[in-house]
Amino acid sequence: MPHTFSGNPFDRAEAERRDPKWIEAAAHKRDARVLPLYKLNVLMSRNSAPALGWVGPDVFERLPPGVPPPVLLGLRDGAPHFALDVSNVQDTASLGLPAGYKFEECRAAALDIAGPETGIIAQARAQVDWHNRHKFCSVCGERTLPERGGLQRRCTACKAEHFPRTDPVVIMLVHKGDRCVIGQTRARMSAGFYSCLAGFMDQGEAIEEAVRREVREESGLEVADVRYHSSQPWPFPSSLMIGCHARAATEEIHFDAEEMSDVRWATRAEVASALRNESPSLKVPGPIAIAHHLIKAWVNGEVR
Repeated sequence: MPHTFSGNPFDRAEAERRDPKWIEAAAHKRDARVLPLYKLNVLMSRNSAPALGWVGPDVFERLPPGVPPPVLLGLRDGAPHFALDVSNVQDTASLGLPAGYKFEECRAAALDIAGPETGIIAQARAQVDWHNRHKFCSVCGERTLPERGGLQRRCTACKAEHFPRTDPVVIMLVHKGDRCVIGQTRARMSAGFYSCLAGFMDQGEAIEEAVRREVREESGLEVADVRYHSSQPWPFPSSLMIGCHARAATEEIHFDAEEMSDVRWATRAEVASALRNESPSLKVPGPIAIAHHLIKAWVNGEVR
């Protein structure tokens, strides 16, 4: 089963988006679908079963000046689909949204809809956020403008091209025998919340090297037998979580107190109870997060 925020069903229309006239015409086709986002909250329909709040192209006619151009997400059954940032709209009621539609935080929305639809949320949120963060050129500082339906931006002065970035993050469950390593960041120390160790990859670093380095930095442990499990897009703002399991080669923990409030060994029985929400003292991530599935795979004996 794909992770939350993966399984995006769109054809991203690489060839079609090269033509600005095609994009302009596609945005006004009768079958075009538009997904508004307000301050990175996604529009949802709550009229019956929870669903993404797609609206028609007539929404463009009700936009005030200053709203960024729509971002082409791709094609689905031949119909063009766009994301639209309406954060500059002072009164969203002026958009004429259908009854029962409201903007919701993306993680909360993703808990209530089908897997592939959560992949659309990931793409839409990440791309809208990237455009908000990259209005100016990192080369010369002048303003940039979107091109190719939002797939890139180009500097108006030096003509440098800028593309959306994805930040790779390794996240790993370290284990040995009937125990695994769980960590608690300082931000979660008051909630009894523990998870897998994780960290951003460095430049010029292989996945296995990043796993070993991050585990060493956060726990003081050395690991061997790093094995890839799965990956998950994480659009907060735009990461790719690379999930791994790693067998511990040492056992004595010395954690980084500036970053972590605790790193410790836990038994299979302890974390199994936490996965079932039956532990009074230990909380682990829910199914929305890849950490849950890394832990679950080990608890179920799928990792040796």
